[in-house]
Amino acid sequence: MVTIYLRYVLNTAKLKEFEHYGKLWIPLVEKFGGRHHGYFMPSEGANNIALALFTFDSLAAYESYRQRSFSDQDCLAAFKYAETTGCIISYERSFFRPVFS
Repeated sequence: MVTIYLRYVLNTAKLKEFEHYGKLWIPLVEKFGGRHHGYFMPSEGANNIALALFTFDSLAAYESYRQRSFSDQDCLAAFKYAETTGCIISYERSFFRPVFS
């Protein structure tokens, strides 16, 4: 199992647009076999940082999702939406494995 952590730097004038972008991706990740844990919008503290977390069964499953997303029309529309609105300034992606008792 691998959990993907995305940390976004947002255009603060486009928070509503970013929230819409996040809502586009939640079903798309699930469409390709992932489990989305949600987008987390700024509240207290920094007003330009948002997070997203989602999990795939393996890094290979995640890589398959990434490759397939580049040819899926709904994913391409979501990528285009972010580009057109300018809601995302930058992002970073990290991968984590869970530790259970």
